[in-house]
Amino acid sequence: MSRILLLGGTAEAGALARLLAGAGMDAVYSYAGRTARPAAQPLQTRIGGFGGATGLADYLRAHRIGRIIDATHPFAARISRNAIDAASQTGVPILSLQRPAWEAEAGDDWHRVPDLAAAAVALPDRPAHVFLALGRQHLQAFAGMPHRWLLRLVDPPAGPLPLPGAHAVVARGPFTPADDQALLSAHGITHVIARDAGGDGARAKLVAARRLRLPVILIDRPVVPVRRIVATPEDAMRWLHQTPAALALRGV
Repeated sequence: MSRILLLGGTAEAGALARLLAGAGMDAVYSYAGRTARPAAQPLQTRIGGFGGATGLADYLRAHRIGRIIDATHPFAARISRNAIDAASQTGVPILSLQRPAWEAEAGDDWHRVPDLAAAAVALPDRPAHVFLALGRQHLQAFAGMPHRWLLRLVDPPAGPLPLPGAHAVVARGPFTPADDQALLSAHGITHVIARDAGGDGARAKLVAARRLRLPVILIDRPVVPVRRIVATPEDAMRWLHQTPAALALRGV
C-alpha cells in the first residue's frame, strides 16, 4: 500500500496513528503547529503548514502520497478545504475522519449560532461571567465587551491576551464533567460559549452546564465541500484496505 498522509491534531487522529503503526503501514502524521507541545505519535511526524492547496499538492507528489486522511478538528476548515483541493489536483483519494456533532439532551439550554461574531451578539447586554471554551486564536471577537472571562488554554499565553482581565487556566484535556462543574462553579460562570467540536473528549463542559442549568452558546461547524466521511478510526482503516479500483467505482 502506498504512503498515507494523516492530517491530525485530534484524539481520533492519535487513535488512528496507533492503528496505522500497529499494522506496519507507511504513514506520515502532520500537525498544523498551533500547539507548542504536540503529543508524540508512533509515526513519522511533520509540523507546520504546506503553503495552501498548491503546496500540499506539491507535497503529495514529492512524497508519493497515495491516500489522505483528514482527521483535523471539525473547525479546521481551511486545511480541510486545501486537502480536498489538493486531492482533486493530484487524484489522490481523500477521506475525512470526523467525530459526529453534538446533539442536545433533556435539560440542555443551547443557543446555536453560525460563527464567532454571532456568538458575541448572543451574549446579554449586562455584564456576565463567561467561560470561553474556544482557544486563544478566537478571542478577538469578544474584545471590548463588558463581561468577565474565564479561558482554558493548552499552552501558557506568550503575550497579552485581547481580553484584559481574563482569567486563564492552562490545562490539557480530556476533562470530566465533575472537573468542569467545579471549575464553572468556582468562577461563578453564567454563560458558556463553545464550538460544536463533537466527540466525548470535550463534552464535559456541556454536561457541567446542564447540571448547573447554564445557557450554552454553541457555534455551528463551518461548511466544507462534500467529501466521504467516517466517524471512527476503525472505519478509516477499512477504507484504507479498499482497492483503488473499488474507490474509483465509488467515485471517491
